[in-house]
Amino acid sequence: MKVYFIGAGPGDAELITVKGARLIGECPVVIYAGSLVNPDILKYASNDAEIYDSAPLNLDEIVEIIKKAHKENKNVARVHTGDPALYGATGEQIAELDKLGIEYETVPGVTSMAASAAAANIELTMPEISQTVIITRTPGRTPMPEELSAIAKVGGTIAFFLSAGQGQFIADTLTANGWSGETPVVLVYRASWADQKIARCLLKDLEKTLKENGMTKQTMILAGRAVGGTPETYSKLYDRAFSHEYR
Repeated sequence: MKVYFIGAGPGDAELITVKGARLIGECPVVIYAGSLVNPDILKYASNDAEIYDSAPLNLDEIVEIIKKAHKENKNVARVHTGDPALYGATGEQIAELDKLGIEYETVPGVTSMAASAAAANIELTMPEISQTVIITRTPGRTPMPEELSAIAKVGGTIAFFLSAGQGQFIADTLTANGWSGETPVVLVYRASWADQKIARCLLKDLEKTLKENGMTKQTMILAGRAVGGTPETYSKLYDRAFSHEYR
């Protein structure tokens, strides 16, 4: 018996990996994060699968379902939104499985960051502009060990998860630490879902743009010169005078 932590992707049910979809179909028990995962993902499950929505459940209740499946020798598909490695709270579930001696495997998924960049048709890195992408969030109910002021000084492109309610804090902190108010920002609400919404603005207008577009929860904020979309210098990857093993 094994538990598979599966990244369902950002929203569109077709953005799950082939392996993730296959495992959902093969597992007799499916536990999915119903408040975030598109229910269309369940079309990959078998007709006789036991399906549980984890939205109203606490950790102990989820573990009890897994323990029951373990006794019955049934594999479990534990389906999380996006990629389980980012803000997925899989670590605490894995810790409980370790205590119980239950085997597990993680199957990666497409992040909302990647889906947002794709929706806006932008790159997060660009030659001579940014070769660094920082994934972070602003403080909320979950404490923030790192200081955004220190992160801002690194530069590059910053992808803000779970932070749409703090647009002014982001703008103020970045500009206080060397960022221009003219820095491009791309906002994507519910990337890859049917009601997806995209907005572009300058850093100084971030809070206003979020409010004008009604972008609250499930909004990705991508900030940095690279998201402006126009390369100042082309890469060497397809330069006719440059041979490259990664083409």
